Amino acid sequence: MSGYKDKTRVRSCGILIKNECILLAQLLSPISNELIWTPPGGGVKFGETLEEALKREFLEETGLTISVNKLVHINEIIQDRFHAIEFFFLVNYESGNLKLGSDLEHNENDQILKALSFKSKEDIAGSNVQPEYLKKEFWTA
Repeated sequence: MSGYKDKTRVRSCGILIKNECILLAQLLSPISNELIWTPPGGGVKFGETLEEALKREFLEETGLTISVNKLVHINEIIQDRFHAIEFFFLVNYESGNLKLGSDLEHNENDQILKALSFKSKEDIAGSNVQPEYLKKEFWTA
């Protein structure tokens, strides 16, 4: 996971809503080394748009094809040797069956993705969810 250190990482993430629940991925955080829940998404490659990166990452991690709606939140993380700027978009389901995929930046023995689940506002309140925006502000915006 040291590939994330000492550089600014741009991430594109998607918020998919179904029956008033948000699709979240459980992963081992490269920053805290703790399990967290966060919307699917990942790093933007050079020359790739935020929308292209989000569609690619969502498919890799969830097996779902999505369309991208509006930008709803920007989150910046600066902690120790990590610096990330994350863009969160509302997305629409287009096709596919939900299944835990993989993070292609990691080999199969070093996967950080652990689970996928639709979580309600109540589920999120007591969970280790990142960014914190998803616990309150998202529901009132």
